[in-house]
Amino acid sequence: MFGTELPIIQAPMAGAQGSAMAIGVCNAGGMGSLPCAMLTPDGIANEIGEIRAHAQGPFNVNFFCHTQPEPDAERERTWRTLLSPYYAELGLDAPGSGGPVRRPFDASAAAVLELLKPPIVSFHFGLPADPLLQRVRATGARVFASATTVDEALWLQRKGVDAIIAQGVEAGGHRGMFLSDDVTTQVGTIALVAQLVRAVSIPVIAAGGIADASGVRAALALGAVAAQVGTAYLLCPEATTSAVHRTALSSDAARHTALTNLFTGRPARGIVNRVMRELGPMRADIPPFPLASPAILPLRAAAEARGSGDFSPLWAGQNATGCHTVSAGALTRQLAL
Repeated sequence: MFGTELPIIQAPMAGAQGSAMAIGVCNAGGMGSLPCAMLTPDGIANEIGEIRAHAQGPFNVNFFCHTQPEPDAERERTWRTLLSPYYAELGLDAPGSGGPVRRPFDASAAAVLELLKPPIVSFHFGLPADPLLQRVRATGARVFASATTVDEALWLQRKGVDAIIAQGVEAGGHRGMFLSDDVTTQVGTIALVAQLVRAVSIPVIAAGGIADASGVRAALALGAVAAQVGTAYLLCPEATTSAVHRTALSSDAARHTALTNLFTGRPARGIVNRVMRELGPMRADIPPFPLASPAILPLRAAAEARGSGDFSPLWAGQNATGCHTVSAGALTRQLAL
């Protein structure tokens, strides 16, 4: 159903890659993905244009489907108070309100898809409202979506998605959970894929902790039709991974990851660093996703300028052993051996 030579899908990684990564994977026979959550409509159009101009085979464009929350003044004050000693330590002024914008899928993004008609559109954190989803379907695109539990997979199947990405708890980056905020519902990839293959009648894609060809084979043996791999691509030259992030991925620190909401307000898996240790990786008293980002961003920038990842979201799955400084195309072919 994918039209790819290899059963490999490169995970969309917002902030760590653009079209260059997707192009390399597509041209090696896998499915490259373009993360669109941090792109403007013009940026989405430009990146899809690059993929169309330089890649062969199908590709995936990925969007977030969160509901933009209303600011909570009390939580914002609490968050700034927690961070204030670090601001003083680094000699920074009080945090401003700017920061990376993570955009939920909206009418302007739908208009880009209607114009450019990418073959596959995937969603994280559920699905967009029905009128927007109908616009996507009308382009002829196949729709994929992430599920982290059986309940989420059944919900997505009822909504008519074409394939489900089974995101095990090992996966790096943001959890795709959307029916519950309870992280105790999150299960490992092996258990999740096995359950979803039995529970739904549509294709299941395995994601989380898959870093080499043996992991891909294991996913396929469980009944998945393909494996989605993210962390292993972060050291590829096509990735925009920061220097401190690359250093962390190449060190023993990568063996210790945890779910944290400190960097964005939503659970995501990353390498444990100073701010996660000192404030605790998960807190209920900080701004909700994505409103936690602006206050911690200046700390990240100041620390990274000094070569430190103490305040950086060092996204990584539980298995970073597949991270190598090889091209995205070479890695894709290695994963399919």
